[in-house]
Amino acid sequence: MTIFNDARGRMIEANSSSTFRLFGIALAAFLLVIAVFASVVRVDSGHVGVLTLFGRVTGEVLPEGVHLVNPFKSNNELSIRTQEIKESASVPSSEGLVMNLDTSLIYHLNPEKASEVYQKIGPNYMAVLVEPNLRAAIRESTASHSANALYTGEREAVAKQIYSQLADKLGARGVLVESVLLRDIQLPATLKSSIESKQQAEQEALAMSFRLQKETQEAQRKRIEAAGIRDFQQIVAQGISPQLLEWKGIEATESLAKSTNSKVVVIGNSKNGLPLILGQ
Repeated sequence: MTIFNDARGRMIEANSSSTFRLFGIALAAFLLVIAVFASVVRVDSGHVGVLTLFGRVTGEVLPEGVHLVNPFKSNNELSIRTQEIKESASVPSSEGLVMNLDTSLIYHLNPEKASEVYQKIGPNYMAVLVEPNLRAAIRESTASHSANALYTGEREAVAKQIYSQLADKLGARGVLVESVLLRDIQLPATLKSSIESKQQAEQEALAMSFRLQKETQEAQRKRIEAAGIRDFQQIVAQGISPQLLEWKGIEATESLAKSTNSKVVVIGNSKNGLPLILGQ
């Protein structure tokens, strides 16, 4: 009886050991699967992943796609796509007039400085860095130009000035400026009316100047034409003599005399008068 009990005890102990071993293997496999899944990081298209370890930026930047990383590291995505900021602001001109200016800034994050931007500025870098610098650059640029110049011909120069300032400031912080667009400039109604009236007067003056120039050219053409006719008449008059006229009369009389038609001959009354032959 005792022997039987000892064998049964050994069987129970063996079964217990196998169960604990299987449980340990299953737990290890489960933890391994969790670790593998925790190590897989996916970065969306048009983004980069900035890795942090217990809140510290490691400096590692992951491109888009699937990656295996330390499961204790966290992935923080930042967009590197082209983005637009639309800014509508009341800005001063060089005369102190206040204008409403609508501006668009086209920019994107520099992937090579993504970890620096995340560490020093944060994921909300647009509100913290880009927008304040855009407002400051707009005001600084418009303050050096007159309202008339901004409304007429210097909008492109202002846009280039804003772009130059932002490209230097933001580029050093990891944000690349693509372009600056001035969408619209609204002047005070009275100033806008006076500028438009001035432009209309300038256009009318240019049109009148063109007409005067055209009339002057036409008058000059007529003088040249009249001078040519006068010179021609002088040359012709110098070549006509009484002898030439008498000779031409004789030729005409001979031609009439040779005609087969009936004729009436009328003799001239001067010494040089030629007979006039008329057909019946």
